[in-house]
Amino acid sequence: MTMATAQEIAAEEFSAVVTRHRPQIFRFLLASTRDVDLAETLTQDCFLKAHRHWGSFRGESSAMTWLIRIAINLQKDHWRNRRMQFWRKTQTNAVELDEASDWLPSGERSVEQQLLARERVAQVGKAVEGLSERQRTVFLLRYVEEQELSEIARATGLNEGTVKAHLSRALARVRAELGGKR
Repeated sequence: MTMATAQEIAAEEFSAVVTRHRPQIFRFLLASTRDVDLAETLTQDCFLKAHRHWGSFRGESSAMTWLIRIAINLQKDHWRNRRMQFWRKTQTNAVELDEASDWLPSGERSVEQQLLARERVAQVGKAVEGLSERQRTVFLLRYVEEQELSEIARATGLNEGTVKAHLSRALARVRAELGGKR
C-alpha cells in the first residue's frame, strides 16, 4: 500500500466519523452554550482538533466519547477565556423563543399550547444556565444527548457515581427552579 493510499483511507475514515457524529456534537454544544454561532465554531474546532490527532485515535467504538471529551475541553477553554473579557456581560447566550420552538413538535398543537411549550423550554433553559459547569455538562449529556451514565463517565473522565451525584443535584435544582413541576 502506498503512502497516498493510506492517507486516502485515513481521510475517508475521518470523513465518515465527521458525518456520523457532527450532529450530536453540534447539539451538545448548542445546548450547553445556547449560541448557534459559538456552537458551530466550537464544533468545527472540535473536528479540526480531532483531525490533527487522528493518528492517535484508538478506534470507532470510542469516537463519540473522544469527540465529546474534545468538545467539553474546548467549551471549558472558551468560557475560561471569555471570563477574562471585560465585555462578557454584553453578550447573551439565550436562545430566542422562536428558535426553541424548532425543537418542539408542533403542527397539531394549538397556538396556546405552542406558546406554553415555548415558555416551558425557556424556563428549563434558564434553570440549566444556573447549574455549575459539571452539573450542566452531565445534565445536557443525559437529557439532550440521551447518553447512558457510563458513556457520560467516560466522556467527562468522572467516576460513574460522581456522574449520578451531579445529575441528581442538577435535576433537583432544575425542578426547584421550575417550582417542583415535572
